[in-house]
Amino acid sequence: MSESPAPEAPGVSTGTLERIRLYATRNERNLSITFFVAGFLFDILTLGRIDSWLTIGQQAAYLVIVTVVLLQMLREEGQPQPDLAAAARLKRWYYEYRSPAIHFLLGALLSAYTLFFFKSSSLLVSFGFLLVLAALLVANEAPRFKALGLPFKFALIGLCWLSFFAYVIPVLIGQTGLLVFLGSLVAGCVPLLLAGLRLSADNKRRVFVPLGCVVILFLTFYLFRLIPPVPLSIPFMGVYHSVERTEAGYKLTHERPMWRIWHNGDQWFRAQGGDRVHVYFRIFSPSRFQDQVQMKWYLDDAARGWMLQDTIPIKIVGGREQGFRGYGVKTKYQPGDWKVQIETTDAREIGRIYFKLEAAPDAQRTFTSELD
Repeated sequence: MSESPAPEAPGVSTGTLERIRLYATRNERNLSITFFVAGFLFDILTLGRIDSWLTIGQQAAYLVIVTVVLLQMLREEGQPQPDLAAAARLKRWYYEYRSPAIHFLLGALLSAYTLFFFKSSSLLVSFGFLLVLAALLVANEAPRFKALGLPFKFALIGLCWLSFFAYVIPVLIGQTGLLVFLGSLVAGCVPLLLAGLRLSADNKRRVFVPLGCVVILFLTFYLFRLIPPVPLSIPFMGVYHSVERTEAGYKLTHERPMWRIWHNGDQWFRAQGGDRVHVYFRIFSPSRFQDQVQMKWYLDDAARGWMLQDTIPIKIVGGREQGFRGYGVKTKYQPGDWKVQIETTDAREIGRIYFKLEAAPDAQRTFTSELD
């Protein structure tokens, strides 16, 4: 006599969608991390130019969607959950998957700003700010921070709004500087301030306090010049014996051995009498961008550290795909360890290069030239 199959537990379906829902409920933390990483990787693969209107529009849409969903979750917090049994399928999906969707979109946004800021400064300067972004990504999944609930997520979306306008305003205006940064800071606060006007007093605190903390963080990082100067970036920088502008491009002359592939030009500069040191760079800036940067030359003093030797102002014009090309020349120098920094007018570093300069006896040399 065959046994009859065991009855299914009441209310439990063996359908595919129901199994997925149950799995998502049991593995909420792991799925949240997965969606965050997926959003990060998605943006790495799809991110366009920083001044692309498609990129700007995509991020604006992400910001609006996350803000609207968080505000709805804030209003519903503490209220009875809606009965979804008889609700339309789209509504059921929205309530079941809105939290993973928020994680995905926040991951995509923070990855974009991490990449933009990383490109806009040397690793040493941008590391502090990037470390904060990475820490927030990890902390968002830590139990202690998850216990903070929606206020922590409002801090994250506040950071995203500020980061968004930190590069969009300079792109629109075509300049960087203190006033531009302060204007972007104000613009970044407006969306959440307007969204919170119709909230209750308690909910306003849960939105405005996290936003205020993020603003203080932004101002502190700016004060210590740790916020990279988006949308500017330097994809290439090198040291040369000669830089000559030709119709085919810039002719860069150096005597670097072929095996020293990790150097850009003569980062070990052997100077004979009459030699001039040229530092050549390419700086990316958006279309219609016109601004000025400063090339600062430093010599490492054994007793006093890096000492400023010279400052050369250079006007830049944006729009070229490979970046605006320019260079500075040093005719008076002494042997030692040198570095050259390219900075904005408000002293935020875009890039740097180190090189060692030593006096060499007059002798015949073999130079190599390349076009850029």
